[in-house]
Amino acid sequence: MIRLVIVDDHPVVRDGLRGMLASEDFEVVGEAASGDEAVAVVTALAPDVVLMDLRMPGSDGLSAIERLRAHPCRVLVLTTYDTDRDVLPAIKAGATGYLLKDTPRDELHRAIRAAHAGEAVLSPAVATRLLGQVREPALEPLSAREVDVLALVAKGSTNRAVAAALFISEATVKTHLLHVYAKLGVSDRAAAVAVAYERGLLQGRAGPGGGQAR
Repeated sequence: MIRLVIVDDHPVVRDGLRGMLASEDFEVVGEAASGDEAVAVVTALAPDVVLMDLRMPGSDGLSAIERLRAHPCRVLVLTTYDTDRDVLPAIKAGATGYLLKDTPRDELHRAIRAAHAGEAVLSPAVATRLLGQVREPALEPLSAREVDVLALVAKGSTNRAVAAALFISEATVKTHLLHVYAKLGVSDRAAAVAVAYERGLLQGRAGPGGGQAR
């Protein structure tokens, strides 16, 4: 008997899952409607597998997955969203599997058994998305000089000011910026600065400013 907790903010969804899981193999021991409630219920009931929605009012499923890493249960995401902003963070946070809510009953049963056994479980759409991520070529890192240029741009410096500060020509600054744009997959200064901060490339440097685009 695999003991389950269902986490979803919609009562109708929870009731529907209970019906789908009516089996001699499963026992739904608890429910929760938010991330905080999920952690409390899991702590109290120690289930084997948690079926976790991601987007819920208040504390979401992602934060709950991260907090449940200290528990021996397996977390199987069951959601309607399959975008990169949902899939990758959930798996990195510790989810054993990721399914969509249109998963048929038999497949859901198999997925729960597999997750309970510690096997990774992914819906076909999610698996395809992750495979695409793996197949994408790795982004080329910025050189030290390119980081220097971008750090000054982040402070609001114009190309002329960057050239003066680094003792290089404006043409060289523009060349460095074009390389930065290509490596970061962006098309302008503001986006380059935003992506650089997001990836931690400018950590320890001054925050972004409102520099004039050139």
